[in-house]
Amino acid sequence: MALHLTQVLEKPLSSEKNTIVASTENVYAFQVHRAANKQMIKQAVEQLLGVKVEEVRTMQLLGKARRVGKHSGVRAQTKKAFVKVVAGQTIDYFVA
Repeated sequence: MALHLTQVLEKPLSSEKNTIVASTENVYAFQVHRAANKQMIKQAVEQLLGVKVEEVRTMQLLGKARRVGKHSGVRAQTKKAFVKVVAGQTIDYFVA
């Protein structure tokens, strides 16, 4: 499946833990398309955000079974990517 660069990165993940890791280790978390591989993620971050990527780690998150009253279902499966950028460079999630 051929993905366009704008389809690879779905959204940045900002939590307290991700913010601490981003400020100390230069590692940023993104939710990415499930079909994206590490090379595609690296290329998308470098071209769209203008930083040099050092390392990419990915993880698959399986859908969780949920129930509301008598109705049951499964949450969607997702994929996370942890991108380490070169020292001295940063990514601004929220640009005004």
